[in-house]
Amino acid sequence: MSRLAHVVDALNQGQVIAYPTEAVFGVGCDPDSAQAVQRLLDLKQRPVEKGLILIAADYEQLANYIDDSALTAEQKAAIFSTWPGPVTWVMPAKPSVPSFLTGQFDTIAVRVSDHPLVQELCRAYGKPITSTSANLTGEPPCRTTLEVREQLGDSVVLLDGDTGGRTNPSEIRDAVSGKLFRQG
Repeated sequence: MSRLAHVVDALNQGQVIAYPTEAVFGVGCDPDSAQAVQRLLDLKQRPVEKGLILIAADYEQLANYIDDSALTAEQKAAIFSTWPGPVTWVMPAKPSVPSFLTGQFDTIAVRVSDHPLVQELCRAYGKPITSTSANLTGEPPCRTTLEVREQLGDSVVLLDGDTGGRTNPSEIRDAVSGKLFRQG
């Protein structure tokens, strides 16, 4: 079994994975599994109220989560001008999106990554995965597979690879207002 097939199998079994992104390693899971998301939140010691980012290979993979009709053509043009790439957009969520993904919000944070391994992973999995930095609360985000192993041990299935070399985590912007939440 290839390393990618092994990681996709882990996602299908509700496990938490770690994988390289544009700047740091991320941890993720099946966004449609409450049990998998709870495992991820427990691992990160992250409150559910904060919500999670979804990372995808293309915009179509996000269609089940985004209320696309709430965005204007200009707003979509601004989003598409940054994708694929290291910009996360906070968009109106469909009412069907569970609160374990949106947290206390009626929005969902999403990104179409340009990282080749993320693209390959999401295509092989057939949908987006959750994405939050691979680190324990209070610790710096992991940038290498060794750091992932040191901080998270065997609690994640690791997709070995290199990050995209960016210094900062993804920029986060509001799709409706354009407001910058986190500088990239």
